[in-house]
Amino acid sequence: MADKLGLLAGKGDLPKRIVQKCVSEGRPFHIIAFKGQTEPELVAGHPHTWVRLGAAGKTLSILKEENVKSLLMAGPIKRPSLVAIRPDAWGLKFLAKTGAAAFGDDGLLTRIIHALEGEGFKVIGAHDVLEDLLAPKGILGKTKPDEQAEKDIQKAFQIAHAMGELDIGQACVVQDGLVLAVEAIEGTDKMLERCLDVKRDGFGGVLVKAKKPNQEKRADLPTIGVATLINAHKAGLRGVAVEANGSIIVDQDKVISKADELGLFLMGIE
Repeated sequence: MADKLGLLAGKGDLPKRIVQKCVSEGRPFHIIAFKGQTEPELVAGHPHTWVRLGAAGKTLSILKEENVKSLLMAGPIKRPSLVAIRPDAWGLKFLAKTGAAAFGDDGLLTRIIHALEGEGFKVIGAHDVLEDLLAPKGILGKTKPDEQAEKDIQKAFQIAHAMGELDIGQACVVQDGLVLAVEAIEGTDKMLERCLDVKRDGFGGVLVKAKKPNQEKRADLPTIGVATLINAHKAGLRGVAVEANGSIIVDQDKVISKADELGLFLMGIE
C-alpha cells in the first residue's frame, strides 16, 4: 500500500480529484485545510485539520503526528501579504533564512518544498497521483486553429515564456498579433474578464498557458479545467493552448467535451 499522503489543499477541482483517488485506492491521507482558502465541502467526511496559513509549525507537527510520509500541494491559494499571514516562529525562521518573501510564486514554492524535504517529507506532484493530468501534445478536440490562430499561439507562448523567466505569471492572450492581456497575481479567470473590454472585432484571440522556465513541477503547474473553457468563451476567445507535458488539464475528457460544445480549439503545444 502507498504511504500516507498529506494534502495541502487550495481551491478548485484538483484537490477534490486527489481525495477521490485516495478514497478509491484505499490510500490513507490527511487534509490540511487552510482557513479562508480551502473549500469546506472538500473536507466533509474526510480526515482533516483546519489551520491558518501562517501556522507552519503547527501544520508540520500535525503532519508528523498523523505519520504522513508524502506531501502534495494542490489547488490555488491566494497569496496574502506578509502582515496578513502572521507567520509563526517556524515561518519567521524560514523567511529569514531564505528571503522567500521577496520571490515570485515559483521562487517561494520552490523554497517551501526544499524546507518540507528538510523536515523529512517526500514532496510529490499531483501528476504523480493522477497519471492522466498532464496535457498531451496535439489537437485535443474537434476544432483546429487556423493560420492566424497558430501565429497568435506562437506569440503568446513566447510572451508567457518571457514572463516566466521573471516569475510573474503563466498565461497570455493574443488576438491578431496584439497582446490583450497577461497574467499577474490576479489569476487566469480574472485576466480573461479583462479581455472583454479590450478585444477587437473579428475572430477571437487565443489563451496560452505555459510553465515557467526551470519551474518546480511539483507545485503550481499551469492548470485549466472546464471553468477555464467557459471563461475563455465568455471573453470571446476562439481557443486555448497549453504546454504539453508541462500543464495540467483537470478532468481532461470533460474539458475536451466542453471545448467541442463551445466550438473552441484545445491543444497541447511544445
